[in-house]
Amino acid sequence: MVVLGPVLLVSMDGSILFLAMPRISQALTPTADQALWILDAYGFAVGSLLITFGNVGDRYGRLRLLMIGAAVFGAGSAAAAFAPSPELLIAARALMGVAGATLLPSALAVLGELFTEPRRRAQAIGVFAAVFAAGFAIGPVIGGVLLERFWWGTVFLINLPVVGLFLFLAPFLLREVRAARAGKIDARSVASSAAGLLLTVYALKHTAAEGPQPVPVLLGVAGLAVLAWFVLRQRNLPHPLIDLSLFRDRVFTVSIITGLLPLAAWSATAYLAGVYLQSVLGLPVLDAALLALPGAAVLTVTCVVTPFVVDRAGKRAALVVCHLSIAGGLLLLFPLSETAGAGWYVASTVVAGIGYGICFSVVADTAVGAVPVDRAGAAGAVAETSNEIGNALGIALLGSLAVLVFRLQGPDAASTLEETLQLPALAPAVAAEARAAFVAGLHLVAVVASLLHLGLGVLAFRWLPRTSAGNDPAEARADRGREGRRRAG
Repeated sequence: MVVLGPVLLVSMDGSILFLAMPRISQALTPTADQALWILDAYGFAVGSLLITFGNVGDRYGRLRLLMIGAAVFGAGSAAAAFAPSPELLIAARALMGVAGATLLPSALAVLGELFTEPRRRAQAIGVFAAVFAAGFAIGPVIGGVLLERFWWGTVFLINLPVVGLFLFLAPFLLREVRAARAGKIDARSVASSAAGLLLTVYALKHTAAEGPQPVPVLLGVAGLAVLAWFVLRQRNLPHPLIDLSLFRDRVFTVSIITGLLPLAAWSATAYLAGVYLQSVLGLPVLDAALLALPGAAVLTVTCVVTPFVVDRAGKRAALVVCHLSIAGGLLLLFPLSETAGAGWYVASTVVAGIGYGICFSVVADTAVGAVPVDRAGAAGAVAETSNEIGNALGIALLGSLAVLVFRLQGPDAASTLEETLQLPALAPAVAAEARAAFVAGLHLVAVVASLLHLGLGVLAFRWLPRTSAGNDPAEARADRGREGRRRAG
């Protein structure tokens, strides 16, 4: 349980600012670009460095990295809470992201070491996935509750008690683990993976928010080129940051894709649905956040239950159900209208929550179970990176699709619904036209994301082998690898 505290904080801090930004804007008056960086600096840092720190933990000690990461995360949280300017808040959020990138893969690898028996490991990772998913889901709700009573800095200060308790208990309850043959960390791979991901994600998000512009597009192309060079380099290194041979396993490959696509759908529809509930239906911000709780509860329970189901039905069946339930849940957003739809939204989150819960649990367990214990941190980082990149792609690509529909069908008064509704002396007919255009964009995003999940569900059914309970190939290989290393040691 002591490992789960930092995991909860890292996931919760990815979403807790969704409701806090208006207060922060009033207090610090950031520019539009600065406000964007306050939101994105954390996610950029986490997504860019997960692979790097997964390997650092494998080679130099996971407990040591967890302790350092937790201490830095606490320091960054305190600095963010009392930041007197937007620039310092951005720097503090980036520092928190760097620390968060050390915590997730190391925590996942520690669980893989503590629970070496496949079934117990799957159950433990199911709980890990549930805590991570629940943290992301309840972050906005906790932020809303705190902001009703306290100043905006409390959304960061709540991290400090958890960090302090972890730093006190971890040395007594956890043991140090590192790779038997550590090897050297290739500095060029570290730099290229971080730079490539950062440039690519920045270009996608900037293009989604502002439209295509020369500099962001060139940065995106450069980022893709750097990532391509990174992949080619991994093939020739004796100790690569990413073991590309893992992707020869179809279960592992489909699972990593499953880590990306559902997060893309979740982030895009959660953002658009939040705007819909507040700007179209006119619900208060906290009420809108509370409507997501039923889906979050289903998601959390599914994460815990999934390992038991997978043990009986196999991962192919779980992955098929994952994508079909998400597809069905997304289609339930189609009845949303300009006047009603809160009930359909709740139903959508509940049905899709089953698939999201399976996604978190199966992806994490497959990543750790498919490799020997000394590579668990790196494999876990691949899984977590797929989640972070999926989150960025959802807003960047699917969000851009909704913006395009709004520009084509809207009143051409402003580029977004929120900006349109804030225009002075806005005619009711123009406001209604803007709301209708936004809902049309939301419908298209839901249909496109649903079709993608249906396609991946069919791919999982046709591509993956049928495995019996307790006979998962990845788990068998992992067990043989662990046993061989124990005998060699």
